[in-house]
Amino acid sequence: MNVLMLGWGFPPDIDGGLDIHVAEVFKHLRENEEVRIDLALPEARAPSLENVIPIETGNGDMIDRSRIMSQKVAEIAEDYDIIHTHDWFGAEAGFKSKKYSDVKWVSTFHSLSSGRSRTPSKRLERMEKAAAEESDVLISVSESLAEEVNEKYSRQPEVIYNGYEKPETHGKDVKSDLGIEGEMIFYVGRHAEQKRIELLIRAFEKLDRGTLVLGGTGHMKNALEQFVELLGIEDSVRFVGFIPDSELGDYYSSADVFVSPSRNEPFGLTITEAACCGTPVVATESGALEILPEQTYFKAEGNSDSLKENIEKALETDVEIATERSWKSSSEKIYRIYEDITSISSTSPRCKT
Repeated sequence: MNVLMLGWGFPPDIDGGLDIHVAEVFKHLRENEEVRIDLALPEARAPSLENVIPIETGNGDMIDRSRIMSQKVAEIAEDYDIIHTHDWFGAEAGFKSKKYSDVKWVSTFHSLSSGRSRTPSKRLERMEKAAAEESDVLISVSESLAEEVNEKYSRQPEVIYNGYEKPETHGKDVKSDLGIEGEMIFYVGRHAEQKRIELLIRAFEKLDRGTLVLGGTGHMKNALEQFVELLGIEDSVRFVGFIPDSELGDYYSSADVFVSPSRNEPFGLTITEAACCGTPVVATESGALEILPEQTYFKAEGNSDSLKENIEKALETDVEIATERSWKSSSEKIYRIYEDITSISSTSPRCKT
């Protein structure tokens, strides 16, 4: 069985959980003797690994680059039995490969454009629609996302949750390094509209205790820094930028609470990583909460008052440590889908019933 998977980033050069998912599934499927899997990535982000195919995508925006990548991937698709794409950026490659090379198309949704932005791109939504309606198998990473996909595109995906594990720790005293003497409230992720970091900042101002540490970067970082200054709380907020994987575990372990205030978090690997470190989690809507034990997190509403109240509860309550969930198990479920789809002679799309 020959499989071509498309990705966009690869650790350590990643944009989010999708890239981690692709890397982990690729790694575990490479260990399966029954499948040969190649991973196509933009050349600028492709590591020098066996079975990784670098694709030159030019210097345009992500939509233009994904289109160039899709055209080149479709040209080599005839050498494979299955093409496996993720979210909108692989939709054109999957559609063309299925049409012209008669390969089976597996599409995994990690999020929807409407969940990432209040004004989603119509072009992206057209590509999402093609992936939802034309792929042979449609997968989502949580039940809540599957429901969103079905509501929007009238097709119910099969659900395969992400794996997750406790990040490595190295004994680094993050509080000491940052000069924090009291409680540490922590967020890490993209600084983007979807993440609603401004709600967390407002909740922190109302909380009036501890230090807020914001990891990650993104197009909203400058606006968030200005918001912190406007509220007059800059002395209690640390913008620490991108946190390398080698340090992330120490940040989680040093924190007194981890907060995910996202407007839409179809899964949320950072939530699971914090929970595996035994750090209390406060989160709004998230697919990760579907499988984490209730004793590991506090669910908040999407407003600053609810975030503040639940942060207070988390700071005053002992929680359980979440058990890791194997990426190997997730990869085996994907492999079983590969087996099923290559044994089906019908070309009609497969849906969950």
